[in-house]
Amino acid sequence: MSFSPFRKFLALALCVSALAGGAAAQQQRQAPLTNAEFLALVRQLPQHPGVKDQLLAEIRRRGIGFALTPGLRDFVATKSGNDVELKRVLEEAERRFRNPSEARPLPPEAETASLLERARLATLEATTQMPDFVVKQLVTRSYAQGRSQNWHVVDRLVVGVSYRPSEGEKYRLLQVNGARTPDAGEKSDYNEAGKGGGATSTGEFVSHLKALFEEASQTEFKALDTDTLRGRRTVVYSYNIKRANSRWQLETESAAVISALRGKVWIDAEKARVLRIEFESYDVPDTFPIQNAVVELDYDWVTIPTQGEYLLPSRSVNVLTTVRHGETSQARNEIRFRNYQKYGTELKILDDDIIDEDVPAEQPQQTKPPEKKP
Repeated sequence: MSFSPFRKFLALALCVSALAGGAAAQQQRQAPLTNAEFLALVRQLPQHPGVKDQLLAEIRRRGIGFALTPGLRDFVATKSGNDVELKRVLEEAERRFRNPSEARPLPPEAETASLLERARLATLEATTQMPDFVVKQLVTRSYAQGRSQNWHVVDRLVVGVSYRPSEGEKYRLLQVNGARTPDAGEKSDYNEAGKGGGATSTGEFVSHLKALFEEASQTEFKALDTDTLRGRRTVVYSYNIKRANSRWQLETESAAVISALRGKVWIDAEKARVLRIEFESYDVPDTFPIQNAVVELDYDWVTIPTQGEYLLPSRSVNVLTTVRHGETSQARNEIRFRNYQKYGTELKILDDDIIDEDVPAEQPQQTKPPEKKP
């Protein structure tokens, strides 16, 4: 088939027009979320919680084209139920909006795979080289009716923890609501405080990290996003461990089950070490009282005198959602880890061993250059 010069010109024009239209459509699809688009999605959250995943995906893919005012932050917190993940993703998007030159897109797949493998090797090696140490856990235990997250403090504990690789974690309840407790010796947990009505948790030092990367877990990872955590650039991965491969145990007074888990892990892009983990249970039997468990766990570098610097827990938040006789309630533990010392050091109760649950674990990175600290 032959074309006349005019037909050739027309075909070329149509081709150029199609390419231009496709590029424009692509540009439109990639344009940052407008304030109106963002608000339209946020307003749907109370009635349609599933919209959260769509909102997060849009923020990560497109970014935002507006600043976060205090009023807008309050609006998002109210509509999302103070959702931590949405808050973090939104703060990162604003950092990119205010400082485009410092924005860090998700690295290529080969790079994120390499970082993940380095983190796996470094973490598993570190779990075999943990030091002997003691540390204080400052625990605030709270409860809420239903899923309201209207938290009421049950009690405040000071728990002494000793760790030795040969014995694992040992716990000693030191103080309840400011009153010293009789020395009952070390135990494998601090369930003796359970009569106060709160929950207990273990495994923050080694178990969670080891389970994340060990071969038996068959963890499925996916590079998801980038983030800035305590001034460190990180790559965020989602992950999933199926129930058949999990060792995460949920316990009540009379029963226990193994739960599958899924969550996210923040890996330092330079040092290839885990700085934060978030995960929750799923595939829990309908008849088991604990229907959902959510854990947030931050790690930071700690110097233990005469032993060196180690990456150890700095803060943990655990929320259990329980259904008994048709009634739903939630229990929340916030744990702050303080005063890491060499094993054998006596842990002293100090006047400032007070937990302020209103103080966030980390302030969002300033959008303007932060003041230098002395």
